[in-house]
Amino acid sequence: MSQSPALPEILKCTLIASSRFFKIESLQLKFSNGQQREFERMRSHHQGAVLIVPFFDKETLLLIREYAAGTHSYELGFPKGLMDPGETAEIAANRELKEEVGFGTNKLQKLKKVNMPPSHFSSKMTLFMATDLYPEKLPGDEPEPLEVIKWPLANVDQLLAREDFQEARSIAALLLTLKALKDKTA
Repeated sequence: MSQSPALPEILKCTLIASSRFFKIESLQLKFSNGQQREFERMRSHHQGAVLIVPFFDKETLLLIREYAAGTHSYELGFPKGLMDPGETAEIAANRELKEEVGFGTNKLQKLKKVNMPPSHFSSKMTLFMATDLYPEKLPGDEPEPLEVIKWPLANVDQLLAREDFQEARSIAALLLTLKALKDKTA
């Protein structure tokens, strides 16, 4: 495997727009071969996010249906949310489970830390699998109650075929969960 080239030199970084959630920056870059380019990126205000694949029991997943402003639709996916200041990913994952599906977990397995389009975002998300759930509800920040859906693990192919289950992070987490389950039985 070849070694990565030296990172480009940031000649100038300019804030060009800002909102509650994002800052858009313009970067003037100089690459190791002398080429200069301008890139734009969104830098988030938060310290990370989590997404959790919860198991109601050994054969049943818990999903949520919630409104997605980006696609102006209701999407089926796994519980997720931002980490609060001072929280570890594990603490945030357990809190989000309690807020979004009404369960806490005694067992979290970290699946992977992923980047969201790294060419334009600096956000990172930690994906977890949660088992050994117990009932506990915390108030969430959603504008309407989330629909919690029990999905049989045996019907995962039908889940992947659904048009309202299309978020890449949820699909990646599901596939990593299936791999983790397969590795446990191997």
